[in-house]
Amino acid sequence: MVQLDLPDAPVICLDFWCQAGSCYEGEGESGLAHFLEHMVFKGSKQLDAGEFDLRIEALGGNSNAATGFDDVHYHVLVPPAAAEESLGLLLDLVLQPRLDPTDFDMERQVVLEELAQSEDQPEEVAFQQLLRLSCLDHAYGQPILGERQALQNHSPASMAAFHQRSYRSDRCCLSIAGPLKDIGIRDQLEQSALAQLHPAEDHAGPRPLKLHPGEHRMELPRLEAARLLMAWQLPGAADQQTVIGGDLLTTLLAEGRRSRLVERLREQLRLVESIDLDLNVLESGCLVLLEAVCEEEQLPEVRQEVRAVLEQLQDQEPSNAELERAKRLVGNGYRFSLEAPGGVAAMVGNSTLWGRHHNLQAPLDWLEAWTVERLSKDLICQLSPELAFCLEAVPA
Repeated sequence: MVQLDLPDAPVICLDFWCQAGSCYEGEGESGLAHFLEHMVFKGSKQLDAGEFDLRIEALGGNSNAATGFDDVHYHVLVPPAAAEESLGLLLDLVLQPRLDPTDFDMERQVVLEELAQSEDQPEEVAFQQLLRLSCLDHAYGQPILGERQALQNHSPASMAAFHQRSYRSDRCCLSIAGPLKDIGIRDQLEQSALAQLHPAEDHAGPRPLKLHPGEHRMELPRLEAARLLMAWQLPGAADQQTVIGGDLLTTLLAEGRRSRLVERLREQLRLVESIDLDLNVLESGCLVLLEAVCEEEQLPEVRQEVRAVLEQLQDQEPSNAELERAKRLVGNGYRFSLEAPGGVAAMVGNSTLWGRHHNLQAPLDWLEAWTVERLSKDLICQLSPELAFCLEAVPA
């Protein structure tokens, strides 16, 4: 457990993290991590279906959850006076889910409908295809929502086995941020279900990612405009200083009208409706994903200009002014995320879950340590066009 006292905050955030994302699913378990997140809110041994949300709302709070490739987390925002009661409710719900067969069958239909909606969005289909082809047999290439047939085959027993295997003491972290003075949470935790968890019997970490360069073209019904999608790999999230450098590089290239890709392709040449370059921080290997939206006949020129911008960046170092602008944007984004207990709890909880024990100032220090020379030497070469997987999606 990690506690961070924020005496001036108006609420407390309780954030429960677990290394139980989709990459930990075994044979036949596709979609089980996300399905379990749904089922957790269907009650526990002490709580009826829907009772958790009603009680949290009655206390003046709200709750939510999210499942990713690497982990899942459940968070609650409540007034300080409701923290102790809310903590008991949260731990009971997450660590002792009831998994009622009737609720299970009903929620399966909700998950299947969510999958159908995703499959009905051509942009999502293209993005999933990019991951599948570039990550091949790695879990990052499989949909977090799962495969339809696997979801049909899941049972309460198989879900209970996944929960028992995954929600272990060495795979869970509780992060609490807010005005914690006079709140007896630590004593409460010593008697909770969290304190009674045992370590995992076999805790193999995520398999390293090896992204495969290549290219593919696909036609999609109802796609309104063509898309150029590209993916590169950077080191995994454990290399936090490189993560900061990757954030700087993607910001320099595609954040704001003055960034290189936006300025060249959208502002000067007007080839694209939009162009985005995002860093997806993942444990097995971070992914840099580019999306450019344009007319189909413009795709060859868009690809050529993207390549030209990236090659120019390799041949000629970015200016100090460009780097300083990127540092300001990244630094301000980080500082903004620390203004609310929810952001602080999420950042500290995720870092602690994965064994990254650093103070909140450290990312800002790492940010300032990046120079133009270091960015060119260590990172820019990793965004070479030859190292990318490129997918063209066009309207059918």
